[in-house]
Amino acid sequence: MSEATHAAPLRTAVIGVGYLGRFHAQKYAQIAGSTLVGVVDANAEACAKVAAELGTKAVSDYRELFGAVDAVSLAVPTPLHHAIGCELLKNGIDVLIEKPIATTVAEARELVDLARTHKRILQVGHLERFNPAVLAAAERLQTPRFVESHRLAPFKQRGTDVSVVLDLMIHDIDLIQELVGTPIEHIDAVGATVFSGEIDIVNARLRFQGGCVVNTTASRISLKQERKIRIFQDDAYLSVDMQQKILTVIRKKDAAPVESPAQVSIEEQNFDQGDALLAEIEAFLKAVRERSTPVVTGEDGLRALETAMKITALVQPQAS
Repeated sequence: MSEATHAAPLRTAVIGVGYLGRFHAQKYAQIAGSTLVGVVDANAEACAKVAAELGTKAVSDYRELFGAVDAVSLAVPTPLHHAIGCELLKNGIDVLIEKPIATTVAEARELVDLARTHKRILQVGHLERFNPAVLAAAERLQTPRFVESHRLAPFKQRGTDVSVVLDLMIHDIDLIQELVGTPIEHIDAVGATVFSGEIDIVNARLRFQGGCVVNTTASRISLKQERKIRIFQDDAYLSVDMQQKILTVIRKKDAAPVESPAQVSIEEQNFDQGDALLAEIEAFLKAVRERSTPVVTGEDGLRALETAMKITALVQPQAS
């Protein structure tokens, strides 16, 4: 029998049970090592509905959770992340905070510093880190030379309170920085405001120390949904379909120059759709229980936000 089975369940809660937060609450309710103490939302009707669905308590003020919970997911609108997150950390609560970590780099840095000062676990909800096709690709990587990513989505009103950089591209920014593993030396970016009052389509070119170049595009005005990343290294080309959970690896069979298709091997792996959010929350609770470093740290969230803000600053004047 595992150690987790013997340990008392962690007391958990979700603050913000809108579209995404409701899914968080469902996961906490189903995990064996978690007791969902309550859910919090400014919309009392929505909060009561989720609480009834999951057999937990609807809480009107997140401060009521102080002293009553060990760990929470914070899934409120991004502008509220900093104020609520700081209070939770100061009151001894471990936090899984949805991406982006905050709206400004200064706010993100304060959250990271508070987590360190108060010895709290701070994990950031960059979900693609738990995508099985991405995890498999990471195992095959050596030294990426060129990376291309596309994250395309049809227009929806939800999420348009921030630019497409903070809404969609930040997923790939986090992933790419983790996979390349060296600092960024230079950034170029272009973008446009099309349907919303914010930037709706962006293309950024990132040059990393060591020579790797990344071309990344995010759009929320496309006719189709697509989440793909292609990685080129000296001996292979890896294509990851993050939506369909497919990894394709194309490589030369020997050192000789390729003169026919027979000299190229193509390997395709299809992964179970799985449940990345469940894996993310289980990883968070494991870090809480073991007091270990989370898979996606507050520092990772800060790093992704810093890059996203640099891209936004380059694009903003062109989109006005």
